[in-house]
Amino acid sequence: MFEESIINDIKIVKFKNGKTNPINFEILKRLKEIVDEVNENPSPKGIILTGEGRFFSSGFDLPIFINFKDQKEANDFFDFEEQVLLSLFTCKKPVVSAINGHAAAAGLIYSMAADYRIVKNHPKIKIGMSEIKIGLPLTFAQDEVMRFGFDSSLKFRDVMFFGNMYDVNQALEMKLVDEIVEEDQLIDRAVQVVSSWIDTPNRPFIRMKQLMRMDTARRIQKKLEEEDWHEGLSCFFRDDVRATLEFVQASMQ
Repeated sequence: MFEESIINDIKIVKFKNGKTNPINFEILKRLKEIVDEVNENPSPKGIILTGEGRFFSSGFDLPIFINFKDQKEANDFFDFEEQVLLSLFTCKKPVVSAINGHAAAAGLIYSMAADYRIVKNHPKIKIGMSEIKIGLPLTFAQDEVMRFGFDSSLKFRDVMFFGNMYDVNQALEMKLVDEIVEEDQLIDRAVQVVSSWIDTPNRPFIRMKQLMRMDTARRIQKKLEEEDWHEGLSCFFRDDVRATLEFVQASMQ
Protein backbone atom coordinates (compact mmCIF):
# COMPACT_ATOMS: atom_id res chain seq x y z
CA MET A 1 0.00 0.00 0.00
CA PHE A 2 2.17 2.82 1.36
CA GLU A 3 5.56 2.81 2.99
CA GLU A 4 5.59 5.77 5.34
CA SER A 5 8.59 7.46 6.94
CA ILE A 6 9.70 10.84 8.29
CA ILE A 7 12.71 12.83 7.08
CA ASN A 8 13.43 16.25 8.62
CA ASP A 9 9.88 16.28 10.02
CA ILE A 10 8.41 15.75 6.54
CA LYS A 11 6.08 12.84 5.81
CA ILE A 12 7.43 10.60 3.03
CA VAL A 13 4.60 8.61 1.46
CA LYS A 14 5.82 5.92 -0.93
CA PHE A 15 3.44 4.05 -3.22
CA LYS A 16 4.33 0.38 -2.72
CA ASN A 17 1.78 -1.91 -4.31
CA GLY A 18 3.03 -4.63 -6.63
CA LYS A 19 5.09 -3.98 -9.74
CA THR A 20 3.31 -0.82 -10.92
CA ASN A 21 1.98 0.73 -7.67
CA PRO A 22 -1.68 1.01 -8.75
CA ILE A 23 -4.01 3.10 -6.61
CA ASN A 24 -6.83 1.21 -4.88
CA PHE A 25 -9.48 2.13 -2.31
CA GLU A 26 -7.22 1.32 0.65
CA ILE A 27 -4.52 3.65 -0.68
CA LEU A 28 -7.07 6.44 -1.18
CA LYS A 29 -8.41 5.95 2.34
CA ARG A 30 -4.96 6.10 3.91
CA LEU A 31 -3.94 9.10 1.79
CA LYS A 32 -6.97 11.01 3.06
CA GLU A 33 -6.01 10.13 6.64
CA ILE A 34 -2.44 11.32 6.07
CA VAL A 35 -3.59 14.67 4.65
CA ASP A 36 -5.98 15.14 7.58
CA GLU A 37 -3.17 14.39 10.05
CA VAL A 38 -0.83 16.87 8.37
CA ASN A 39 -3.52 19.56 8.31
CA GLU A 40 -4.57 19.13 11.93
CA ASN A 41 -1.14 19.08 13.59
CA PRO A 42 1.91 21.40 13.63
CA SER A 43 4.04 18.42 12.59
CA PRO A 44 4.92 17.10 10.05
CA LYS A 45 5.84 20.09 7.91
CA GLY A 46 4.56 18.66 4.64
CA ILE A 47 4.22 15.61 2.40
CA ILE A 48 6.44 14.04 -0.23
CA LEU A 49 4.78 11.54 -2.58
CA THR A 50 7.04 9.01 -4.27
CA GLY A 51 7.01 5.39 -5.44
CA GLU A 52 8.83 2.09 -5.13
CA GLY A 53 10.82 0.57 -7.98
CA ARG A 54 10.31 1.54 -11.62
CA PHE A 55 6.91 3.16 -11.12
CA PHE A 56 5.62 6.20 -9.31
CA SER A 57 2.14 4.84 -10.05
CA SER A 58 0.43 3.35 -13.08
CA GLY A 59 -2.90 4.86 -12.03
CA PHE A 60 -6.01 3.28 -10.60
CA ASP A 61 -6.05 -0.47 -10.03
CA LEU A 62 -7.93 -1.58 -13.15
CA PRO A 63 -9.69 -4.60 -11.56
CA ILE A 64 -11.68 -2.06 -9.52
CA PHE A 65 -13.21 -0.73 -12.73
CA ILE A 66 -13.57 -4.14 -14.38
CA ASN A 67 -15.39 -5.50 -11.32
CA PHE A 68 -17.88 -2.69 -10.75
CA LYS A 69 -21.17 -4.57 -10.30
CA ASP A 70 -23.45 -1.64 -11.04
CA GLN A 71 -23.65 2.12 -11.44
CA LYS A 72 -24.02 2.70 -7.70
CA GLU A 73 -20.74 0.95 -6.98
CA ALA A 74 -18.98 3.13 -9.55
CA ASN A 75 -20.64 6.25 -8.14
CA ASP A 76 -19.63 5.38 -4.57
CA PHE A 77 -16.00 4.80 -5.52
CA PHE A 78 -15.64 8.06 -7.38
CA ASP A 79 -17.60 10.07 -4.80
CA PHE A 80 -14.87 9.09 -2.34
CA GLU A 81 -12.01 9.42 -4.82
CA GLU A 82 -13.00 12.97 -5.74
CA GLN A 83 -12.96 14.06 -2.10
CA VAL A 84 -9.54 12.46 -1.55
CA LEU A 85 -8.10 14.24 -4.58
CA LEU A 86 -9.63 17.54 -3.49
CA SER A 87 -8.21 17.02 0.00
CA LEU A 88 -4.71 16.41 -1.37
CA PHE A 89 -5.00 19.41 -3.71
CA THR A 90 -5.95 21.69 -0.80
CA CYS A 91 -3.55 20.28 1.81
CA LYS A 92 -2.50 23.27 3.91
CA LYS A 93 1.20 22.42 3.90
CA PRO A 94 3.60 21.83 1.00
CA VAL A 95 3.11 18.67 -1.05
CA VAL A 96 5.91 17.66 -3.42
CA SER A 97 5.82 14.77 -5.90
CA ALA A 98 9.20 13.03 -6.15
CA ILE A 99 8.57 11.04 -9.31
CA ASN A 100 10.91 8.07 -9.23
CA GLY A 101 9.55 6.23 -12.28
CA HIS A 102 6.67 5.93 -14.70
CA ALA A 103 3.63 8.07 -13.84
CA ALA A 104 0.49 7.46 -15.85
CA ALA A 105 -3.24 8.17 -15.65
CA ALA A 106 -4.27 8.65 -12.00
CA GLY A 107 -0.63 8.36 -10.99
CA LEU A 108 0.00 11.56 -12.93
CA ILE A 109 -3.22 13.19 -11.71
CA TYR A 110 -2.27 12.68 -8.07
CA SER A 111 1.25 13.97 -8.73
CA MET A 112 -0.29 17.06 -10.37
CA ALA A 113 -2.26 17.75 -7.18
CA ALA A 114 1.07 18.52 -5.50
CA ASP A 115 2.61 21.99 -5.28
CA TYR A 116 5.82 20.96 -7.03
CA ARG A 117 6.90 18.00 -9.13
CA ILE A 118 10.44 16.66 -9.37
CA VAL A 119 11.35 13.71 -11.60
CA LYS A 120 14.34 11.41 -11.59
CA ASN A 121 16.60 11.76 -14.63
CA HIS A 122 16.23 8.43 -16.41
CA PRO A 123 15.86 7.79 -20.16
CA LYS A 124 13.20 5.10 -19.75
CA ILE A 125 10.76 7.00 -17.51
CA LYS A 126 7.46 7.80 -19.22
CA ILE A 127 4.87 10.29 -17.97
CA GLY A 128 1.46 11.00 -19.43
CA MET A 129 -2.30 10.52 -19.65
CA SER A 130 -3.60 7.58 -21.69
CA GLU A 131 -7.25 7.75 -20.62
CA ILE A 132 -8.59 8.88 -23.98
CA LYS A 133 -7.09 5.81 -25.66
CA ILE A 134 -8.92 3.37 -23.39
CA GLY A 135 -12.23 5.21 -23.43
CA LEU A 136 -12.17 6.96 -20.05
CA PRO A 137 -12.95 10.67 -19.52
CA LEU A 138 -11.91 12.66 -16.47
CA THR A 139 -14.08 13.46 -13.48
CA PHE A 140 -14.57 17.08 -12.35
CA ALA A 141 -11.82 17.07 -9.70
CA GLN A 142 -9.38 15.25 -11.99
CA ASP A 143 -10.03 17.70 -14.81
CA GLU A 144 -9.64 20.80 -12.63
CA VAL A 145 -6.48 19.49 -10.93
CA MET A 146 -4.85 18.74 -14.27
CA ARG A 147 -5.82 22.14 -15.69
CA PHE A 148 -4.44 23.91 -12.62
CA GLY A 149 -1.07 22.28 -13.13
CA PHE A 150 -0.53 23.60 -16.65
CA ASP A 151 0.64 27.03 -17.77
CA SER A 152 -1.60 26.98 -20.85
CA SER A 153 -4.81 25.39 -22.09
CA LEU A 154 -2.95 24.28 -25.22
CA LYS A 155 -0.57 22.09 -23.20
CA PHE A 156 -3.57 20.64 -21.37
CA ARG A 157 -5.23 19.93 -24.72
CA ASP A 158 -2.18 18.19 -26.17
CA VAL A 159 -1.53 16.01 -23.12
CA MET A 160 -5.16 14.98 -22.68
CA PHE A 161 -6.34 14.54 -26.27
CA PHE A 162 -3.28 12.91 -27.83
CA GLY A 163 -2.77 10.60 -24.85
CA ASN A 164 0.98 10.40 -25.42
CA MET A 165 3.59 9.28 -22.93
CA TYR A 166 6.54 11.65 -22.56
CA ASP A 167 10.14 11.19 -21.48
CA VAL A 168 11.42 13.36 -18.64
CA ASN A 169 12.70 16.16 -20.87
CA GLN A 170 9.45 16.30 -22.83
CA ALA A 171 7.54 16.22 -19.54
CA LEU A 172 9.51 19.24 -18.35
CA GLU A 173 8.75 21.07 -21.58
CA MET A 174 5.02 20.26 -21.24
CA LYS A 175 5.10 21.40 -17.56
CA LEU A 176 4.08 17.97 -16.31
CA VAL A 177 7.12 18.32 -14.03
CA ASP A 178 8.98 21.33 -12.65
CA GLU A 179 12.47 19.94 -12.31
CA ILE A 180 14.71 17.01 -13.28
CA VAL A 181 17.33 15.73 -10.84
CA GLU A 182 19.64 12.75 -10.57
CA GLU A 183 18.35 9.69 -8.73
CA ASP A 184 20.47 10.21 -5.62
CA GLN A 185 19.14 13.78 -5.28
CA LEU A 186 15.41 13.07 -5.72
CA ILE A 187 14.24 12.85 -2.12
CA ASP A 188 16.83 15.32 -0.83
CA ARG A 189 15.66 17.93 -3.32
CA ALA A 190 12.02 17.31 -2.42
CA VAL A 191 12.87 17.74 1.27
CA GLN A 192 14.71 20.95 0.44
CA VAL A 193 11.70 22.40 -1.39
CA VAL A 194 9.24 21.56 1.39
CA SER A 195 11.55 22.95 4.07
CA SER A 196 12.32 26.16 2.19
CA TRP A 197 8.61 26.87 1.72
CA ILE A 198 7.37 26.12 5.23
CA ASP A 199 10.35 26.97 7.48
CA THR A 200 9.63 30.69 7.65
CA PRO A 201 8.22 32.94 10.41
CA ASN A 202 4.43 32.60 10.65
CA ARG A 203 4.41 30.04 7.78
CA PRO A 204 2.81 32.42 5.22
CA PHE A 205 2.96 29.60 2.67
CA ILE A 206 -0.22 28.17 4.19
CA ARG A 207 -2.30 31.30 3.53
CA MET A 208 -0.70 31.92 0.14
CA LYS A 209 -1.48 28.38 -1.02
CA GLN A 210 -5.05 28.69 0.21
CA LEU A 211 -5.55 31.88 -1.79
CA MET A 212 -3.92 30.41 -4.89
CA ARG A 213 -6.09 27.29 -4.94
CA MET A 214 -9.30 28.61 -3.40
CA ASP A 215 -11.16 29.37 -6.63
CA THR A 216 -10.34 26.00 -8.18
CA ALA A 217 -11.27 24.12 -5.01
CA ARG A 218 -14.60 25.93 -4.76
CA ARG A 219 -15.33 25.25 -8.41
CA ILE A 220 -14.64 21.53 -7.94
CA GLN A 221 -16.90 21.29 -4.91
CA LYS A 222 -19.68 23.25 -6.58
CA LYS A 223 -19.60 21.03 -9.67
CA LEU A 224 -19.62 17.85 -7.58
CA GLU A 225 -22.62 19.07 -5.60
CA GLU A 226 -24.68 20.61 -8.40
CA GLU A 227 -23.87 18.79 -11.66
CA ASP A 228 -25.14 15.38 -12.76
CA TRP A 229 -21.62 14.05 -13.22
CA HIS A 230 -22.29 10.41 -12.32
CA GLU A 231 -23.75 9.82 -15.77
CA GLY A 232 -20.23 9.93 -17.20
CA LEU A 233 -19.31 6.89 -15.13
CA SER A 234 -21.57 4.72 -17.27
CA CYS A 235 -18.53 4.27 -19.54
CA PHE A 236 -17.35 1.45 -17.25
CA PHE A 237 -20.28 -0.66 -18.37
CA ARG A 238 -19.68 -0.33 -22.10
CA ASP A 239 -18.46 -3.54 -23.71
CA ASP A 240 -15.73 -1.80 -25.72
CA VAL A 241 -14.33 -0.01 -22.65
CA ARG A 242 -14.42 -3.16 -20.52
CA ALA A 243 -12.63 -5.12 -23.25
CA THR A 244 -9.92 -2.46 -23.42
CA LEU A 245 -9.52 -2.37 -19.65
CA GLU A 246 -9.20 -6.15 -19.53
CA PHE A 247 -6.59 -6.10 -22.32
CA VAL A 248 -4.53 -3.42 -20.57
CA GLN A 249 -4.77 -5.26 -17.25
CA ALA A 250 -3.61 -8.54 -18.84
CA SER A 251 -0.67 -6.79 -20.53
CA MET A 252 0.54 -5.44 -17.19
CA GLN A 253 0.66 -8.82 -15.48
